Amino acid sequence: MATDFTAGADPARTMALLWRGPRDDVPRPGPRAGLDVDRIVATAVRLADADGLPALSMRRVAAELGAGAMSLYTHVPGKAELIALMYDSVLAGLYPEPPSGNWRARLTAVAQANWDLLVRHPWVATVGTGRPILGPNLMAKYDAELAAVDGLGLGEVEMELVTILVTGFVKGIVSGLHEKVAAEQASGLTEEQWWAATEPHLDRVFDPERYPTATRVGPVSGPELGAYPAERAYAFGLERLLDGVAAIIDR
Repeated sequence: MATDFTAGADPARTMALLWRGPRDDVPRPGPRAGLDVDRIVATAVRLADADGLPALSMRRVAAELGAGAMSLYTHVPGKAELIALMYDSVLAGLYPEPPSGNWRARLTAVAQANWDLLVRHPWVATVGTGRPILGPNLMAKYDAELAAVDGLGLGEVEMELVTILVTGFVKGIVSGLHEKVAAEQASGLTEEQWWAATEPHLDRVFDPERYPTATRVGPVSGPELGAYPAERAYAFGLERLLDGVAAIIDR
């Protein structure tokens, strides 16, 4: 999937927007402004949810708001800054209550919260976060996820690595799910139709002696799991991942 980076955003301008204080409610003279940052970000999120980040532009957001593109730039400097604001905004309320229970339950809650976020907002998986701009909601997410593995005897570096392991696993599984949906939309073929079109050609070239393991496993796993069993892979993989974390804790 294509990646949109927030690293190109102006750090100072973006941080100021992310950490802006509550609005001044004192009435001001003159006409009321038709645009504000929150309205721009909410509109951009709605458009990205529908069509993805590649289709998002400052001009399109402005048109949706019934405003000129240049008027947006008086509130948000550019698309990179807008994406950073969008990303932080959808993290709000990710953990209404801190993950609770034993450590497996807490990490399962972390995984589920990230799964729900990425399914609800598919474009989030395409936001490059190698250099994240730390907004208030991202910091709250980071703190809640670290707290889920606090008090287990792990060092600070291990705590962070475990949270990266869990969230990265979820992102990988959900990204595959979105790629499958995108392939269906691009081809106009359902999963069943695509395999039906492919199968006659595969039968002509497939050599069971050359691929003996695939010959044995595929006919069994394929009918049960399908081409990309995201939910099964998520449930199975998360349990195995937590088993590995248990080994670290026991050590």
